[in-house]
Amino acid sequence: MIKQALISVSDKTGVLDFARALSALGVNILSTGGTAKLLQDNGVPVTEVADYTGFPEMLDGRVKTLHPKVHGGILARRDFPEHVSKLEEHGIPQIDMVVVNLYPFQQTVAKEQCSLEDAIENIDIGGPTMLRSAAKNHKDVVVIVDPADYGVVLAEMKGTGTTAGAVGYDTKFRLAKKVFAHTAQYDGAITNYLTSLGEDKQHATRSSYPQTINMSFEKVQDMRYGENPHQGAAFYRDITAVDGALANYRQLQGKELSYNNIADADAAWECVKSLGGFEQAAGCVIVKHANPCGVAIGVDALDAYSRALQTDPTSAFGGIIAFNVEVDGRAAEALAKLFVEVLIAPSFTAEARQIMAAKQNVRLLEIPLGLGQNAYDVKRVGGGLLVQSPDAKNVGLGELRVVTKKQPTQQQLQDLMFAWRVAKFVKSNAIVFCGNGMTLGVGAGQMSRIDSARIASIKAQNAGLSLSGSAVASDAFFPFRDGLDVVVDAGATCVIHPGGSMRDQEVIDAADERGVVMLYTGTRHFRH
Repeated sequence: MIKQALISVSDKTGVLDFARALSALGVNILSTGGTAKLLQDNGVPVTEVADYTGFPEMLDGRVKTLHPKVHGGILARRDFPEHVSKLEEHGIPQIDMVVVNLYPFQQTVAKEQCSLEDAIENIDIGGPTMLRSAAKNHKDVVVIVDPADYGVVLAEMKGTGTTAGAVGYDTKFRLAKKVFAHTAQYDGAITNYLTSLGEDKQHATRSSYPQTINMSFEKVQDMRYGENPHQGAAFYRDITAVDGALANYRQLQGKELSYNNIADADAAWECVKSLGGFEQAAGCVIVKHANPCGVAIGVDALDAYSRALQTDPTSAFGGIIAFNVEVDGRAAEALAKLFVEVLIAPSFTAEARQIMAAKQNVRLLEIPLGLGQNAYDVKRVGGGLLVQSPDAKNVGLGELRVVTKKQPTQQQLQDLMFAWRVAKFVKSNAIVFCGNGMTLGVGAGQMSRIDSARIASIKAQNAGLSLSGSAVASDAFFPFRDGLDVVVDAGATCVIHPGGSMRDQEVIDAADERGVVMLYTGTRHFRH
């Protein structure tokens, strides 16, 4: 039975209604500072913690709940007679519920002008201490850190019979786990911030890569296996939501997502999100084994899909397909003819969903479009972690440099920019042939760039696509002219790549000799 609750929150979302409901159930409420004032001003009976302990808040609020009458009431085990007698000896009532959320440290340090003093003053001490005390004694104490749990707790307390006014153990244990995860993430954020500061006395500089790095994720699902059946796996979502990220998916139908499904779906989704800004608004990306095997833009979803499929219909079988526009019935009818593992779009019309319902195993994912990026890209290595910023750069027209005598036409510029967007998402070494807003041949993941060029041209031939007049993107520079000769022999008339080779002039001379356009981006897009 919950008789007394301590409520002290920074985020006051829903707390007034929750406190009113507790009071109506006969629960005595203790509170501090702004929370106590909010409750008092709105007619909710409340006792200030300072009055309860007989000791005033002090040191600008740094000390208010750090008192035996608070922590004794929280930590005492009700099934230990010596604990209960000790409370009685010192006149300490039991505290059966703790409702606390913490100072907004992360929001504070995210501000560009945040000073170290501001950050330090937003490190909560009493809050985490009460939360950890209550979570440790979760068998006897309900602890709430998330306003989303107010309704769940009230529903249990409003039960009848022997459960009236009480919260079950399963709920208390779940809430306690949530608290320890939250306080660990909170302390991790403090560590990340403090160890990122420079060693100068003013701590004026701040590194993007702290001396100690903490990352927090919550499990979305266990998986049957990982990349292969002998490997275990699970999928975790970043605790801080990333706008437009794959992890925000809502699955509308289909089998459970596998490890490989999610990895490939992320590659498809990130690539299709990058296709904005072209004259034709609809984009479609088909991915197989983490590489785009067909990419196109079109007037609508059906047009984009039909053109993307032409690049490599063989590899598209069993692939992942992503759109940056709504999928309608016409597109769904075409998609239903191909064996597909996952379909991704910002939305599906009712007609499209009805058509795809006949393909029950196809996983349909809706994801809101957004331009958010992960704070870090990470890769595990033996005994360590490689951490880098995400490859979020999209080269603009103003950054391109024509290095050949021949200048590009407007159509060639459009084709080159499209090819460059796609090459960014192809495993290195990457060579991509494109024309009129669609891929024509993709060479991916080869040890030699010239082999990627040959494979890309062979792919186009196998698909019956002409490379005459095509544009080619290479994710890194051509180290020798031989790679350039291969793509020109195949039909390319313009090429885009970063430049930066010791033999750049040799390759430029070859381009002039062959009468093709060459542009430098000054940006490399290795993808391993």
